[in-house]
Amino acid sequence: MAGSNGVYAPLRRYAHITGWGKALPDRVVANEELARIVDTSDEWIRTRTGIEQRYIATDPAETTATLGARAGRAALEQADIPASKLDLIICATSSPEHLFPSTACIIQDHLGASRAGAFDLSAACSGFVYGVSLARSLILAGQMETVLVIGAETLSRIVDWSDRGTCVLFGDGAGAVVLQARAVPGGVLSTLLGSDGSGGELLAVPAGGSALPTSLETVAGGQHFIKMDGRAVFRFATRVMAEATRAVLEKAGIGIDDIDIVIPHQANHRIIQSSMRQLGLPDEKVFINLQNYGNTSTASIPIALCEAIEQGRLKPNDKVVLVGFGAGLTWAATAIQWAAPTEREVPLWRAGQRSATYGLARMRSRFLRFSRQVEGSLLSEEGEGWSDALSERISRWRRSRQPEE
Repeated sequence: MAGSNGVYAPLRRYAHITGWGKALPDRVVANEELARIVDTSDEWIRTRTGIEQRYIATDPAETTATLGARAGRAALEQADIPASKLDLIICATSSPEHLFPSTACIIQDHLGASRAGAFDLSAACSGFVYGVSLARSLILAGQMETVLVIGAETLSRIVDWSDRGTCVLFGDGAGAVVLQARAVPGGVLSTLLGSDGSGGELLAVPAGGSALPTSLETVAGGQHFIKMDGRAVFRFATRVMAEATRAVLEKAGIGIDDIDIVIPHQANHRIIQSSMRQLGLPDEKVFINLQNYGNTSTASIPIALCEAIEQGRLKPNDKVVLVGFGAGLTWAATAIQWAAPTEREVPLWRAGQRSATYGLARMRSRFLRFSRQVEGSLLSEEGEGWSDALSERISRWRRSRQPEE
């Protein structure tokens, strides 16, 4: 677009959330069931945490990647865009499928997002907001048009089920949002990220990395389970959640009274109440759903966002704050001017089209795996001479496809 002086002025870009979705395991575990396997009670858990139940991935087929892919598909459906339009997939997780490859790459394969880069982000329970911040920056810089940010966890698989101080807290699940570049003002207005590594030992899984590799001793000592100093984390969280909210609002030029809703990390009811009271926010402006899900770490904020939308708690132009804290220690917040419609009519034929697309993605993945196996088998049988001949044929074919100068 040309200005009055004839000089080209690029259109301003904004990063908007245009799609959202969540996914949960089938199994629901109530407090009463936990009381039968560990020294606790429904009353003890409710009064100290606010949690009543949580979802647990008991089926081996339910993994961090499969839950993340389901949430991602739901978000893409809401945004009404195919996976082939994605430029990047960011998966925030504290319970990845493997050290490598990244869970995001596995999700990329499930979705058939053939154009997308993919990587995992490790910032514990703050990770989803970290991912939103990064996606916004890439969109505003003009590097990306469409980014899928996922928070996905199967924390039940790294919890010590004999430790009542931790096993009652955590649940499994996934949530996702699609962020897209738009010329319409609004969307993600500001973000704030923070860390304090001096408190890293307060919430950690000690073993399994290069500092304490897996051994008989680490397994026998339970060093691959979540360890937490609950009191220290509580003190840190109640302070930093309020501070981060104030700071991100200041960056956005928004006052506390202008907030329509805060969606905090769903870790503990008392933490949320204490931090929000410091801000002077009434209960009706704070969304809490941890009673139904427990602490799902990176997934807690996007799951809560989806549920808030389902309940009609978000309207266009609402000012929303997402704020979280986690191991690291880390904290993060983002201020959003909500612009996406909370209801979207999608033709029925589009669902069939999407289902067929995901079916083709599975076929493509199987074909690529099979072709690699065949190629590896032929190379091992024919030796280097066959490999050199194949390389030469491929090179000639590529040269033949190049346009003439």
